Amino acid sequence: MKQGFWDYSRHFDEERGLVLKHLRAMTALVSLGVLVAGCATSPIPVSENFPLTVQPKVRSAGHWGLLSKDIVAQTLDTLDRAGAGASPLFVATPENASTFDTAFREFLISELVKAGKVVQGNPTGALQLTYKAQVVRHNSPRPHFVPGRFTMIAAGLFAAYGLRHEHLDTQLAGGLALAGIADYVASVDSGGPTATELVLTTTVASGDRYLTRKTDVYYIEEADATLFAALRAPKTMKVVGP
Repeated sequence: MKQGFWDYSRHFDEERGLVLKHLRAMTALVSLGVLVAGCATSPIPVSENFPLTVQPKVRSAGHWGLLSKDIVAQTLDTLDRAGAGASPLFVATPENASTFDTAFREFLISELVKAGKVVQGNPTGALQLTYKAQVVRHNSPRPHFVPGRFTMIAAGLFAAYGLRHEHLDTQLAGGLALAGIADYVASVDSGGPTATELVLTTTVASGDRYLTRKTDVYYIEEADATLFAALRAPKTMKVVGP
């Protein structure tokens, strides 16, 4: 009986020790939670990134042609839905047209004619298609982030065509390796993001009514910015006689 009592007492002490240990651990966790909650408050909103997006970089006159093709396709689709698809169009030249403005007008006219539209050389009786190029420069650094889009695709497909007869493990590893190379090449070839961007807005209006309006943003190299900036209006000198 005496031995049993001491066994029970020792067992009770061990149980009490475990309970106290758990209580101390819980107290520490609660204290930590309060501390973290206190640190998580902020007098102003914290910053976060936007969801992953991609933005093309315009690097050649050939790219200007691709822009015009995309803009014409979407503009004509919107005009059709607005019931103005059969109206003739006139492509206006912006004031103080830049090198880009002059060439872009030619691209637009060519794409419209190719699409079967009636394009007039004067605005009489036609809907006017106008466009505006705005160069935006940022002072903040532009981090070069490799998005991993090829890698994500490969992770779902698992294997490249050339590895189709290999074991699944080899297909997975090889597919991801090829995808990683593709990510790297795509990122390097683009030259990365730049601090200079082009905001391009295209509009078709009828009187005070906008029938179509499309605004797109592209990266451009700083060295090419002068191609897109509007030229300064020539100064007129007033001649005063003696």
